[in-house]
Amino acid sequence: MTALRKSLLFIPLIVLSTVIVAQNVGPNLRKAEIRFKMKDYKGAIEYYTKELADKPENLNAYYRRGFTYGRQGNHKAAIRDYSIIVKKDPEHVWAYISRGSSRNQLKLFEEAIADFDKAIEIAPKNQEAYNNRGWAKHGLGDKKGACKDWKYSKKMGNGEAKIILSNTHCK
Repeated sequence: MTALRKSLLFIPLIVLSTVIVAQNVGPNLRKAEIRFKMKDYKGAIEYYTKELADKPENLNAYYRRGFTYGRQGNHKAAIRDYSIIVKKDPEHVWAYISRGSSRNQLKLFEEAIADFDKAIEIAPKNQEAYNNRGWAKHGLGDKKGACKDWKYSKKMGNGEAKIILSNTHCK
């Protein structure tokens, strides 16, 4: 996976996660976010975990901890947190997208596609779900399916899909 792909994958998730955290901020979450911004992912995870010990129903803390695990490259732990979210809130689109993205990183492409399909079922115009499903299809060798998803994602305004299409042989 290229460095560009890795960096572009996380930009929309960072923006979204900042909005999510702003909606439900306690002292542990504030401390976790400060640690995260300092790239002290271990420290951030400690504070998210403290928040969850106090408020196990806080799905934002699960989401942010999962996201932070992903930044560390610990995609198995990220998947565990995202799975808790979808069990508690089966309509949480971003938990499916994020879990699918972690599954892509682990080359669990069929499982990733199932997550992106569910996200698309819930939010049919979510460009990130299509874009990332394209990567999963690409991983399975389904070039035609990947190109179709990337083209649709680009049509909806996804900047990464535009770059992908300019760098591939999708015509």
